[in-house]
Amino acid sequence: MTASDVIAPHFPELSESQLQQLDALAKTVWAWNSKINVISRKDPYVMERHVLHSLGIAKVMRFKPGTHVLDVGTGGGFPGLPLAVMHPDSEFVLCDSIGKKIKVVEAAAKAAGLQNVKAIHARAEHVPGQFDFVVSRAVTRMSGFLSWVEGKVASRQNHELANGVLYLKGGDLTEELAEVTSPHTLHHLQTWFDDPFFETKQVVHVNLS
Repeated sequence: MTASDVIAPHFPELSESQLQQLDALAKTVWAWNSKINVISRKDPYVMERHVLHSLGIAKVMRFKPGTHVLDVGTGGGFPGLPLAVMHPDSEFVLCDSIGKKIKVVEAAAKAAGLQNVKAIHARAEHVPGQFDFVVSRAVTRMSGFLSWVEGKVASRQNHELANGVLYLKGGDLTEELAEVTSPHTLHHLQTWFDDPFFETKQVVHVNLS
């Protein structure tokens, strides 16, 4: 399935060029996946379960031009790469502690012609600078994740949602989020995507401003 089939119905504002970029990055990640396992090899639905899933964040928050975004534990480039296609005037830093995964990210960003992405082989704690938002896809429990990104969120506000974390995660999060003292809200992706895959998928926004 192509981006025109899967993504365009949900994001009709995307240009043909952006849809081609999404096709290029999905194709590149899947090709590399046979050598470096960055997504499940039993899950060939890259466009639906990785690209569209990543863009669930764009249903909750559209980044304004000049926004700085950090993607922690990016793996094969999700959610950072699709979000970088969606927001060409924002800057994205994608980090992962596993160097070979960063090679996949760099290859996919190059294939998509992305100029607003920097890939770093590092743990989040060692990434320099501050960011308006930190994004990620379920790399660990939220309380642990927040400790990784402590001090990484800028205080300057420029969006309707407060600066902080936008975290993609599925399942019942009641117990996990009970550990989080910062203000947070849940956004259910089934609000926008009717595929059964998204029934339990959510974006958690944590206010760290």
